[in-house]
Amino acid sequence: MSSLSPARRWLLTAATLPALALATACGVGQYDDASDSSGDSSQEATTDATTDATTDGSAGSDAGTDAGAATGAYTAGTYEAEGSYSTPGGEQSVGVEVTLDAAGTVTDVTVTPQAESGNSVQYQSQFADGIADEVVGQPIDGLEVSKVAGSSLTSGGFNAAIEQILAEAQA
Repeated sequence: MSSLSPARRWLLTAATLPALALATACGVGQYDDASDSSGDSSQEATTDATTDATTDGSAGSDAGTDAGAATGAYTAGTYEAEGSYSTPGGEQSVGVEVTLDAAGTVTDVTVTPQAESGNSVQYQSQFADGIADEVVGQPIDGLEVSKVAGSSLTSGGFNAAIEQILAEAQA
């Protein structure tokens, strides 16, 4: 039996419930133990495409092909980069190809999944299928996604590649 009075038990319960509700809302404890540890573990699809200018311009691109002339702050063209991100199973990467107009607006995007096993294959494929709907028409300056088609970790690789592409497009 508990040595706490009913009033103290009520206070303890009242203090614990908001913390449990917050943890549940954040997805804490929802990791699927049966899943392969090399993939993303998120299940909801949301994105965060921001337009604030935030880049240090220090990253270089893996490869890029200029398809237009420099006008304004950007060189219109198609750019390619590879972005890496960490998963519980190790380092993963995705290939990103973005086409920009002279104003720096994304007119086309292709993500090439590079995972070879585990849940990362599934999550990268879902991310690749859903990314165009989220970023085409958005300015590349400050573009950042947080979760696409249930994949939250893949967005880290995508965002790293976008930083490289942004630096090259401004050069």
